[in-house]
Amino acid sequence: MTGHPEGTPHAQGLLDVGDGHRVAWWVSGDPVGTPVVVLHGGPGGRATPGWRRFLDPARYRIVQFDQRNCGESTPRASDDVVDLSANTTPNLLADVERLREHLGVERWVVLGASWGSTLGLAYAQRHPDRVRALVLFSVATTTRREVEWITRAVGRVFPHEWEAFRDAVPPAERHGDLAAAYARLLHDPDPAVRADAARAWCTWEDVHVSLVPGHQPNPRYEDPAFRLAFARLVTHYFAAAGFLADLAPGGDLVAGAGRLAGIPGVLVHGRLDVSSPLDIAWNLHRAWPGSELVVVEDGGHGGDAFLAPVTAAADRFAAAP
Repeated sequence: MTGHPEGTPHAQGLLDVGDGHRVAWWVSGDPVGTPVVVLHGGPGGRATPGWRRFLDPARYRIVQFDQRNCGESTPRASDDVVDLSANTTPNLLADVERLREHLGVERWVVLGASWGSTLGLAYAQRHPDRVRALVLFSVATTTRREVEWITRAVGRVFPHEWEAFRDAVPPAERHGDLAAAYARLLHDPDPAVRADAARAWCTWEDVHVSLVPGHQPNPRYEDPAFRLAFARLVTHYFAAAGFLADLAPGGDLVAGAGRLAGIPGVLVHGRLDVSSPLDIAWNLHRAWPGSELVVVEDGGHGGDAFLAPVTAAADRFAAAP
């Protein structure tokens, strides 16, 4: 299955969201269709045309945006010096609301993956009256436990690669918070230190999503500017456990899933996802009344295996009341 046509945006702009930030946004599909907002992964990914393959442009009004400091949003995390202090989950949720109001949307479907699923869950728990339905895949909730898994424990599966990842930080920091150590290196005054840290972080990113046979490295990491922006933003968020402490009980979105009662949702997750193990989606499904879990048996952390089940889930909500 190839999914829906990607189409071309018919509206776009830069929205001033405060704190010196401007968020790039695009709208495609049917101007009077069911509104849907797409939350990209990362943190530090970006909106791309490929996301639109999950959504029927004849029935959806498709809203995409680049989250703070990445993609076409400004200032960029790839700048030599950048202040990320105003880039937090509460501020991202406020950006989603500003964009909703700017576009005149009353309620919308939320589509998100990986970090985008964390952001979608946090948004729905804070603004349940604005959400028609949720379609989340490669589910992550960015707890401290999940960050420790990605940066340390999953090294049990990839010991050689993890040692290289660990050893890219100074010896004194190798037994502590690796995300925080990388975050410091990624803002070092020496551009060579920053570049080496970005390369090491993104190399590890490509490893811990790669259990699916035939996995190929993601070409986006070939771009030095993308590597630096992505690594800076991921480590910024990971070191703070997603900035979720004030958004969910104990910073755990699963513990707050009761707030989603009455909101329909589909969780699509890969059996072979070692980056975000299946128990994350499983526990969320059990805590969220009315949710549905679809397990992709040959799926890892994203990829073509998700196109059919995510598209099918999104098609169900195109005419949501």
